[in-house]
Amino acid sequence: MKRLVWLLLLAATPALVGQEPGDTGAAPPANGPEAQQIRQQIRQRWNDHIRSTLSLSDDQAKKLQETEGRFEEQRRPIRARQREISQQLNDELASGTPNQDRVKQLINERQDNQLKLQQFNREEGREMQGYLTPVQHARYQEERRRFQERVAQVMRQRREERRGMVRPAPRAGPRKRSRP
Repeated sequence: MKRLVWLLLLAATPALVGQEPGDTGAAPPANGPEAQQIRQQIRQRWNDHIRSTLSLSDDQAKKLQETEGRFEEQRRPIRARQREISQQLNDELASGTPNQDRVKQLINERQDNQLKLQQFNREEGREMQGYLTPVQHARYQEERRRFQERVAQVMRQRREERRGMVRPAPRAGPRKRSRP
């Protein structure tokens, strides 16, 4: 039952937390107090889940939360910049004549940011190896991978639903039949 609640929370999380200011609907703003509260609840559920799944001691759980928090703070602005780069790249490519130099610059910046994110992940993993057993660390990585896949899946579904909402409006009135 606990796992089912956790999975349901994961399914709803991106839709609530991932709201962007331009999104329509009644969801709270991405940085509003409600969204912050939801993020905190998600973090708490994640921490409880990991603590239980990995059988962490109090000291290990505390260290893990500190490590995750510190590295997440470092990753957050890079991920935000990645989203900006992707949007700028899409805009540039959608223009009639994309600027080759601008596209190259954006691609290079995106690759540089991907390397930074990978470096943060390696550093975070090394730090965790100092207080998690190898089995706990491997299980942690697998749980995190599953969580990230689920978030990505829900975000894809959400984007598809948003695109589906932007269908052309139906024509007013009945269609006239052409006569043979």
